[in-house]
Amino acid sequence: MSGIRPSVSYSFTMRLNIENRTGMLAQIINAIAAEQGDPGAVDVVKVEDTHKVRDITVSARDEEHSRAIVAAVEKIDGVEVRNVSDRVFLLHLGGKIHIQNRIPVDSRDALSMVYTPGVGRVCRAIAEDPEKAHNLTIKRNSVAVVSDGSAVLGLGNIGPEAAMPVMEGKAMLFKEFADIDAYPICLATQETEEIISAVRWIAPGFGGINLEDISAPRCFEIEERLKRELRIPVFHDDQHGTAVVVHAATLNALKLVGKRLEDAKVVVVGAGAAGVAITRILLSAGAGSIMCCDRTGIISRNRLKELNESKAWLATATNAENEDGTLVDAARGADILIGVSGPGIVPVEAVKNMAKDAIVFALANPIPEIMPEEAAGHARVIATGRSDYPNQINNVLAFPGIFRGALDARATDINEEMKLAAARAIAACIDESELGEEYIVPSVFNREVATRVAEAVKEAAYQTGVAKRPLT
Repeated sequence: MSGIRPSVSYSFTMRLNIENRTGMLAQIINAIAAEQGDPGAVDVVKVEDTHKVRDITVSARDEEHSRAIVAAVEKIDGVEVRNVSDRVFLLHLGGKIHIQNRIPVDSRDALSMVYTPGVGRVCRAIAEDPEKAHNLTIKRNSVAVVSDGSAVLGLGNIGPEAAMPVMEGKAMLFKEFADIDAYPICLATQETEEIISAVRWIAPGFGGINLEDISAPRCFEIEERLKRELRIPVFHDDQHGTAVVVHAATLNALKLVGKRLEDAKVVVVGAGAAGVAITRILLSAGAGSIMCCDRTGIISRNRLKELNESKAWLATATNAENEDGTLVDAARGADILIGVSGPGIVPVEAVKNMAKDAIVFALANPIPEIMPEEAAGHARVIATGRSDYPNQINNVLAFPGIFRGALDARATDINEEMKLAAARAIAACIDESELGEEYIVPSVFNREVATRVAEAVKEAAYQTGVAKRPLT
């Protein structure tokens, strides 16, 4: 863990009662530095004759590191730690989102129109033509963020209540980057049929469904069934959001090193939801050689008897030479290695065996398959899922714009052509003259990304015949 940098995700604020003597603040900062903490803001709360009260904000690597920093400060003579506040927990108090009226209800007339009796006429109009719900209700701009809490971030199966903070965060990103009203829906079941039924029942109130943090292989069947049964777009972001941004990063990385996807050898490490979706989109984009690995090693047709349905598809759709072996064997001569598995899975030896100008995406969070410091010198382009390294592969570059485009077109589906269009739009946000080893994907705060993705997705929806809003 010593290679992990301090992060704002583990930041805290200490309220300290400090004796009013020269050099006390320097001692505190030195103690934090000795523990490899990252001090931030220092604020004076109160000055007394003999003491000062200060708030000092510090970033740590994890909770254990936070405790070690606090303990080091407590040991300083003349310093009392009055309180320690976890900044992340403070931010989540009371939840992170709320519903707000678009129209004020501040008069009898307004009440009569937004509710009874005026609302009755609108209800009858929708009953006669259900399509009018898209224009006369929030449906036109709403997405349900649905999870069963079975595969949350790097936390695993933590259940629906514990998944709520993530789903709230997702809803915030929808609103912030695409002005979409998204609602966290966490279901108290992990039965495939019950999840499908629950989403089908709530679908009339939404313009789209974003499935989130549902474990593989159930997530494949749930998405496929709902896509067939509903007339609104259904999108499993853990699969397709990741795949779209990985494809965008791949397009730009290959431009930088002067290679073509058709000629490149690609290794995908991880055969879960993201690994399968990345393989699909790269094949759709024309990838000539892909090999996938799971914990056992290379996925080949020799293993079909032991593979589940999604891995069996990988065995038949990739690895044309039907090779067996380890991850290190797979990486030999590879141009691109994409990790969507777990911490420390990729040994340095595998990266050393890759082709010249190798591209490595190590996307496990918070600890990548291989740390960038280890891969540096052996790979020319390195990306992670972390915000504290260059080239962050973050789904927020994709899903807000994808849903914005789908909702604007009133699409019935988010198909492969729409995903490919989204990836190309993300990649195009960086001019070829600007590309560099540490700049192959745009910043998540680049407001142009969601707009360009939405336009590209919307156009693809019309071109592929899934858009239902008439062109004007």
